[in-house]
Amino acid sequence: MQLVRLKKTTHWGRLPVLLLCAVALLSAASGASAQGGSPQGDDSTASRKSAADLLNRIHEAAQQQNYEGTFVYQRGTTVQSSRITHSAARSDGEYESLESLDGKPRKMLRHDDDMYTFVPERHLLVVEKRQNKDSFPSLLATGGEQVLSVYDPKILGTDRVAGIDSQVIELDPKDAWRFAYKFWADSKTGLLLRAQTLGPDGQVLEQLSFSQVKIGGTVDRSAIANGIKNINGWTVVRPPVQPVDMEAQGWKITPNVPGFREIRELRRPMASREEGQPPIPVDQAVFSDGLAAISIFVEPVEKNSRKEGAGDSGATHVLVKRRGDFWITLLGEVPQATLQQFASAIEYKPSK
Repeated sequence: MQLVRLKKTTHWGRLPVLLLCAVALLSAASGASAQGGSPQGDDSTASRKSAADLLNRIHEAAQQQNYEGTFVYQRGTTVQSSRITHSAARSDGEYESLESLDGKPRKMLRHDDDMYTFVPERHLLVVEKRQNKDSFPSLLATGGEQVLSVYDPKILGTDRVAGIDSQVIELDPKDAWRFAYKFWADSKTGLLLRAQTLGPDGQVLEQLSFSQVKIGGTVDRSAIANGIKNINGWTVVRPPVQPVDMEAQGWKITPNVPGFREIRELRRPMASREEGQPPIPVDQAVFSDGLAAISIFVEPVEKNSRKEGAGDSGATHVLVKRRGDFWITLLGEVPQATLQQFASAIEYKPSK
C-alpha cells in the first residue's frame, strides 16, 4: 500500500467536509432572550440540544434535497473542481453523479449505497458499496450530540456564497486533538455551500466551496440511472470489501482521545507493488468524533519495502509505524499529535 494512494482518496473519495445551519440557533437564542429570567444553564442546555438537532437535520437535508452545481476543493497549491448532481425521491431513493473537471477524468454514479466509479483511461468500472455518508455536502459520521461534546459552536452572522444567502458558523474544538471548522449553510434549506478546516492559528488548511449551485426543483435522474445500466464494454471490478473483527486478529486499539469512537472495521485488498503478485489483505479501523475521521490500516510487512515516517497535506496527516511483522498506517484530518496518540494505543497479541 502506497501513501500516495491513501492521500489521493482524501479529496475525491471521502471529501472531509461538514456542515451546520445557524438559522435555528439564532431563533433559539432570540427565543431564550425574549423569555428572560431563564437560568443560564437551561439556556445552554437548550442551545446544545438545538445545535445537535440541527446537525442531524442538515445532514439529512444533504441527502434529501435536489441540487446540482460545481464545487471547488482547495488544499495548499492543489485546486480541483467537481460537478455534482443529486436527486432524492421517497419512491426510488437517491441518485447522484459526481464528476471531476480537472486532471484525469473520473465519474462516480450512485443509487443509494451502490457506487459505480468509472476510470476512462483504463476503461475500468469499480462497483462497491458506500461505506460512509459524510461526503460533501453531507455531514455526520455519527450523531450531533457526539459532535457537540468536543466542539463549541460560534455564530458568525450572514454571508453569500454562489449568490445564495447563507448563515456562517464556526465549530471550535474544546482541546488540541482536532481542528476547527467554519461553515456556510443555505439559510433556507441548510445545504452546505462552503466548508473550511482551520488550523490552530486560524489559517485555512482545506476548503470546499460551491462556485455555482441550484437547489430544489426537478433534477433529471434518468441520465444517472441509464449510466448505471449501460456498462457494456467496461471492465467491471468488484473489490471484496468485508467486515473484520480486528480484536479477534490480535489487535487492541484503545486511544485516550476524547470524542473519538470506532465506527467500522473492514478488510479490503490493496494492489501489490510487484506486478503479477496477488493483492495484499489490509484491515482498516475507522474512528470518528462525528466530524473528523481517523483510519488505521494494518498490512503484513512481507513483500513490502516501506519506511516509518510522517507527513501532511493540508488538514490530512499520515503516520507510518512498524509493529513486528506489520505496517501500521494512520491517516486522518487531525493534528499529527493525535495520530501519535492513537499509534501509542495500538497493541498486538498474536491469536493462539
